[in-house]
Amino acid sequence: MATTDSTKQTLAQMGVDSPTKVASLFDDLRSAFDRDVAHEISSLDLEAARVKWLGRKAGILAEIGDNWLKPAAKEIKPAVGQSLNALKAHVEGQFTALAAAKDTAREQSAAARDQIDLSLPGVERAIGTRHLIRQTYEELERIFLSIGFRVVEGPEIETPYYNFEALNIPEHHPARDNMDTFYIEGSKAGHLLRTHTSPMQIRTMEKEKPPVRIIVPGKVYRRDNPDSTHGYMFHQIEGLAVDTDITFCDFKGTVEYFVREFLGPKAKTRLRPSYFPFTEPSAEVDATCHVCGGSGCRVCKFSGWIELFGAGMVNPAVYGCVNYDPEKLSGFAFGMGVDRLAMMKYGVGELPVLTQNDVRFLRQFP
Repeated sequence: MATTDSTKQTLAQMGVDSPTKVASLFDDLRSAFDRDVAHEISSLDLEAARVKWLGRKAGILAEIGDNWLKPAAKEIKPAVGQSLNALKAHVEGQFTALAAAKDTAREQSAAARDQIDLSLPGVERAIGTRHLIRQTYEELERIFLSIGFRVVEGPEIETPYYNFEALNIPEHHPARDNMDTFYIEGSKAGHLLRTHTSPMQIRTMEKEKPPVRIIVPGKVYRRDNPDSTHGYMFHQIEGLAVDTDITFCDFKGTVEYFVREFLGPKAKTRLRPSYFPFTEPSAEVDATCHVCGGSGCRVCKFSGWIELFGAGMVNPAVYGCVNYDPEKLSGFAFGMGVDRLAMMKYGVGELPVLTQNDVRFLRQFP
């Protein structure tokens, strides 16, 4: 910073012996101060300049009072005092004004920084979406609701009667073994985790008279070894239609309608003979491969067909458990694995990713 070396000398030593010379000397000090302040404004160090000029012990104004005013001759002391007071007022006024300007600039900068620009795009906030299984459920429900079915739900903890016996699955059937079914330990009634949503067929027909058209979505449980296509828990949707004069043609037409709606208008179906205790006749429903369109590929094992689900006409033995007359009534039932359908339609390679809640996977299906 620019300084003056004359503050350590008396006015007598400097040859100042008149008010005119005093005024000239203080004009030089004022100019030196203005240069100092201008320099410190550019370097943003006003505090250093303030201490230099207004410091109580080593400030320039304090030294002027000690070295110039006190030893000044009687005839020039009033002029020195007045000039010193004027210089001090100028210095303090300048620092006050500069401090206020600095505060104003800081406030303006903060206001500009915090100002909201409405022309800028807003902050994107991530929101939750429906899980892929939920999306598949809703699509299946939409298809069947459009042709007169309705949705019902039932308990996940069932009795052997509703889960097996009323569905024509006898006590000696392998599906009832501990190796396949989760039985609840300590339950006197032998409760179990349902192995399919089919028990709601019986529960609904017990309460309602025909016609009955229902679909039953829900979780089911089986003792499967977990791998890329199996798990202890999976999702299923059961369907049941019972009325007078329902034929196998009605069943086939419903299946074909579902396949076209779910997989696209070009998808074809075929029925293969199969066996299920609660349907007779029974069939496995296949659809043309969604990958190759039926020409053959690794996914369909070069057959052109993909197995979808099991179905068939309701076994008359089931009607006996719900007091339906098998001579007057007929119907069909089907059970679909929702996880399998979701994997097939959306190209998911492994079952476990559906329940691992990996955000990277879930974001692919908004």
